[in-house]
Amino acid sequence: MGAAICAVFAMTSCKSKESAYKKAYEKAKAQQTAVVQPTTPVQTTTPVTTVTTVTPQQTAPANDYSNVNVRTENVTLISGSALKAYSVVVGSFGVKANAEGLSKSLAGKGYNPRVLQATTSNGTMYRVVATSYDTKGEAAQSRAALEGQYPGAWLLYQK
Repeated sequence: MGAAICAVFAMTSCKSKESAYKKAYEKAKAQQTAVVQPTTPVQTTTPVTTVTTVTPQQTAPANDYSNVNVRTENVTLISGSALKAYSVVVGSFGVKANAEGLSKSLAGKGYNPRVLQATTSNGTMYRVVATSYDTKGEAAQSRAALEGQYPGAWLLYQK
């Protein structure tokens, strides 16, 4: 009997009170409300310091074309006017009709194109020349201007 009384007493003393639940609920509600309220952004200004570093020019002068790569091939002129010493090749094709198509397109843009035939280790190739010059410098300048429209343009030296 004594054990039963102790058990009843123990069970009634562990019971949570309604006021404790209410207090916890109000505390959680207050925290939730504090998180939802928007905050005003803080604007700060940081001074910016600009540093300009001037280094000596390490590239070749604009009129020095000694480092421009030039290829030499034995070629035969198929169409167009005679070649000068340095030519700007803008297309290489295994099919002659493709080379002639590019040549016509260049002529429509005001160029004086030439189609050349070259025998390479890969067989016969048809080269399309957009411009031809006596000096390497002129040809290099022309190639630089054409590279934007014809990526991979290169210089051909014909003796």
